[in-house]
Amino acid sequence: MTTRSSVYSGWRRTRRRRVNLRLTSAWQSNMSRQQYGEKFRQVQAYLHSGDCYQVNLAQRFQASYVGDEWQAFRQLNAVNRAPFSAFIRLDEGAILSLSPERFIQLRQGEIQTRPIKGTLPRLDSPLADAQQAEKLANSPKDRAENLMIVDLMRNDIGRVAVPGSVRVPELFVVEPFPAVHHLVSTITARLPMTLHASDLLRAAFPGGSITGAPKVRAMEIIDELEPQRRNAWCGSIGYLSYCGNMDTSITIRTLTAWQGQLYCSAGGGIVADSEEAAEYQETFDKVNRILQQLEN
Repeated sequence: MTTRSSVYSGWRRTRRRRVNLRLTSAWQSNMSRQQYGEKFRQVQAYLHSGDCYQVNLAQRFQASYVGDEWQAFRQLNAVNRAPFSAFIRLDEGAILSLSPERFIQLRQGEIQTRPIKGTLPRLDSPLADAQQAEKLANSPKDRAENLMIVDLMRNDIGRVAVPGSVRVPELFVVEPFPAVHHLVSTITARLPMTLHASDLLRAAFPGGSITGAPKVRAMEIIDELEPQRRNAWCGSIGYLSYCGNMDTSITIRTLTAWQGQLYCSAGGGIVADSEEAAEYQETFDKVNRILQQLEN
């Protein structure tokens, strides 16, 4: 017969057996610098031909590991302080999400989405870091990139929102995170009482900040150019409550642990005046902190 004390003892033994996660290989990208450049130029060709205004192009990093994913998540979360962190245990691995980005919130019929578009790395000097934030706030390229996604999300939400209720109360707000500054905007609206949170999710998923615009064509180009499917990365984690409320993230800064392999992707929105070297570096700026923490 199983007793409460024997179950507790087994649980304690399981806890003691946990081993801190450790990488057993170096991080490797699924594309070389040269290959990224070729794909960047293909995106530019699509932009100049009028297929899209913006395309989010990403590279994926991979490393082998041993150890406990939950312990790694706790350590990463303590350092990165991401507002939409989440951990999901899988049969043969886990999802470790350190997302800074809200996808869609629904609370008592009020809709809010906060797309991130525009990134610069944090700097050590407080003065230089403040100047970096100001540079991002006033960057014509990043503001244009952000505005494209604001318009896309306004359109997506507007398909199900009460007519005339869509608003943009915040535009081009710089938010600091441990590794980077992000340019964030806020869109709000009201959901009719006849519709459900699932209707809103269906109208807006996936988030425009990680696809590009127009969304469907951008996704087709991403599928053509990126070597692997994105899997959990750039999806969404959240909850839908019985009372009709919902809150969801966009799963950026997110690792998938599967069968002894860790996967972590990073990308950036490419527009007509994007510079190849800067876009390539941005992919590292977004995840270097996480990758390096796992190496230590």
